[in-house]
Amino acid sequence: MSIQRISDGLGALFKEQSVVFWHDLESEFASVIEELQINGVQLVRSDETPTLQLKIEIEKAPGKRWLIYSNKTEPEPAHDWLLDLRLRSKSFRADTTSILLEDLGLTTQGLRHHLKLRSKFLRSKDRVERLKRLVLPGDGAPELDSKMLAVLTRSDQPELFAMLQRLFASLVSDGEADLAAQVKAWQDIVANDLDSSFWTLVQAQFGYADAEPKLRDLLVRVLVTDMCRNLDSEPPPQLVHFVLPDRSLAANASVFAARWRSDLAFYGSYNMLACAIAQEFNLAQLLSSYTAEQLAECMAFEEVELRVVQDLKQRIVSGAGANMDVVRSLIARRRDGHWANPLLASSNERTRALAACYDALTAAADFFSLKASFAGGFSFSNADAAFSKYKEELFRFDQLYRHFHAAADAVEPTGWAVLHELRETIESAYSGWYIPQLSMAWAKVLEGSDGLLNQWKLPNVISQQAFFNRHVAPLFEGSVKRVFVLISDAMRYEVAHELVQQVNSKNRFKASLEGMLGVLPSYTALGMAALLPHQTLAYKVGANLDVLVDGHSVATLEQRNEHLMQFGGMAIKAEDLMALGKEKGRELVRNQRLVYVYHDRIDMIGDKQASETKTFEAAAQTVQELSGVLGFIVNTLNGSNVVVTADHGFMYQESALDAADKSALEEKPVGTLKAKKRYLIGRDLGKSPKAWSGNTAITAGTTPDGSLDFWVPKGASRFHFAGGARFVHGSAMPQEVVVPLITVRVTDAESAKSKLVSVSLLGAVNKVVTNTQRFEFIQTDAVSDRVLARNVVVSLRDGDRLVSDEQSLTFDSTSQLLDERKRSVLLTVLTGAHDPQKRHDLVMRDAVSKAEILRLPIKIDLAFGNDF
Repeated sequence: MSIQRISDGLGALFKEQSVVFWHDLESEFASVIEELQINGVQLVRSDETPTLQLKIEIEKAPGKRWLIYSNKTEPEPAHDWLLDLRLRSKSFRADTTSILLEDLGLTTQGLRHHLKLRSKFLRSKDRVERLKRLVLPGDGAPELDSKMLAVLTRSDQPELFAMLQRLFASLVSDGEADLAAQVKAWQDIVANDLDSSFWTLVQAQFGYADAEPKLRDLLVRVLVTDMCRNLDSEPPPQLVHFVLPDRSLAANASVFAARWRSDLAFYGSYNMLACAIAQEFNLAQLLSSYTAEQLAECMAFEEVELRVVQDLKQRIVSGAGANMDVVRSLIARRRDGHWANPLLASSNERTRALAACYDALTAAADFFSLKASFAGGFSFSNADAAFSKYKEELFRFDQLYRHFHAAADAVEPTGWAVLHELRETIESAYSGWYIPQLSMAWAKVLEGSDGLLNQWKLPNVISQQAFFNRHVAPLFEGSVKRVFVLISDAMRYEVAHELVQQVNSKNRFKASLEGMLGVLPSYTALGMAALLPHQTLAYKVGANLDVLVDGHSVATLEQRNEHLMQFGGMAIKAEDLMALGKEKGRELVRNQRLVYVYHDRIDMIGDKQASETKTFEAAAQTVQELSGVLGFIVNTLNGSNVVVTADHGFMYQESALDAADKSALEEKPVGTLKAKKRYLIGRDLGKSPKAWSGNTAITAGTTPDGSLDFWVPKGASRFHFAGGARFVHGSAMPQEVVVPLITVRVTDAESAKSKLVSVSLLGAVNKVVTNTQRFEFIQTDAVSDRVLARNVVVSLRDGDRLVSDEQSLTFDSTSQLLDERKRSVLLTVLTGAHDPQKRHDLVMRDAVSKAEILRLPIKIDLAFGNDF
């Protein structure tokens, strides 16, 4: 630093003189004088030591060297008591400006005056050190001021956008926005006479030139301008006077706002400040008449998102069954924006809620589109056609209903009522149309002399009691040494479908889904017994009404384990297997041919009155947990053949049930041994007009002596509501008896490897001539089990430097039609001097990995800007 240079200069003088005077008139070096290290030199501050005493001390030590420092001018000779010493000594002068120029590495001598004007800033050693990291030799006064501002705002780069992010972020403290806060960095800027330089930068970038500029006003005008620029309509009259006047420079407001929103370190402050401004202006009211299309590109305020959600919700409610393509397109655009972006949802509660709003709207739109395709209800030629139709298409009603409610429940903690009306509409369509229509059509193939109840078997469909013999045992006929059977209690078909999609997105995993015809009544004891290897199934009449497998009870895990030992197998709970880890897990299964792994989440939660409302949450957890168990079996235990199934499915409706949902029995029939909400079991039960009836010899393959009669309520009815009634199973509806059968294999074949979708630019766009430019892309493959959706960010760049905003896009279309796989994005170019001959690039990067997907050359020649 300059201290060393001063020491060197003084050292040179002391080679010839024993006394050196230093008059530092502006006290520039008063704070560092003590740090000087010159051997054998005594420092004396003349303003702290009496002159006569100093003269005597010097005279007494003629061989000693003295540095006499003062911050005053040299006295007149007539009044100078040290005149004789001064006449035979030398004076030292330090030129601060020259030292600073050299220290900072600046080559422009014309900056000497400017450095004096910035003396307040330059007094701080820490500030000068940080400034040195930014300064370049050829910097002039404007560049130097920008870098001083960067130091004061603690910005990484001497760029206005970076400084503004820091300054605006300081308006947020302890999670609260305060638009009137006194920002320390701004106070430092003013105290160091750099405020005028700051506002000069702002004017050059945004065209903001108020007579009395303020940070708060600038913030408001930038965000309002960004919103109004992207509004596909006239802006609210109440906001027009906030829009920045220079239309070309106003584009920079959008670029800055987009950059701030997408910065993971600063987007939180953006959110809070934008919400504070929106509340101050009552923005929700101002936007109440705008449509989702008009707001589609506006990302400035959360109130815009809420208005879009409200508008789309209303369309779904009022136009249920209509074409929902426009709704889906708008949802896709908003998901790629800021406020509902799934990539930000993990760390922000309101973003999670808004993303969940769109999940709910998507599920509702898909539900009503599916409903529209069955406007005339359901009709099946026979039971086989009904079974096939459910597992191929109708299960989607149950899945979408679950997805809607799971998403809508995620919104509830915010207190927003925006989805309440849609909840009622969905509930009416599901419980008031789908379930009754399905019940009537299903009843026609169940009942009668040729109905399914009288034979309970279907061509080319495995019956649940034949699961082991028909599906597991044949696996051992090849070279398979070990088979894992993973059973999840109450996992119905639609949940298994979701699990298969997730499993197939993993490399090396290949999962396929079939449907088995479940046993009837469809409850745990009978379903679990049917899935075990066995020769016979039979009921043991007693207190527990156990189901015997080959004469033995298998009600507990220990009993199932003992039974499986006969087949070279074992039984274990899923959580216990996972807890073993790699070494103990491998040791446990090493000598086992058959490993039955039991998982229980849905039934454990749903079958209790206190927790049944969390059934759909449990279903989502089941998908994640089973995916984890499968990963553990395959990747840790080296399992290569896994079968996943369930003991039964379930029915669930969100709304409270009423009398119409009850098939109340005046009294239990004589001979009843067990009575539940969805089934009765006993001997010689007879018939009832309120129930479907049968015998387990037909519906579960029990032995003649070990069989029982059963009644199950028709459709979705319950015999009673005691102990909770929303979650039920036991009867013969498809949701209960179409039991999933997933086969998971491991393969290194190329077809089993997953990949992200590929994307290409449509058209030959090689020049940008306006501030805003639309680019259209096409997803070259349809999303499938193996071809995965991709989130990307698109921008214009000069090398790696952004020269536009950065916009998100999601390519997740499953359509086989190319037109339905197109996505477009509108980029706003930073206003300024862009060399029209220079190469710039359109760049697309993966939003998560940041890997570059596309880089295409493009020229920027801003002949004119867009109006808005």
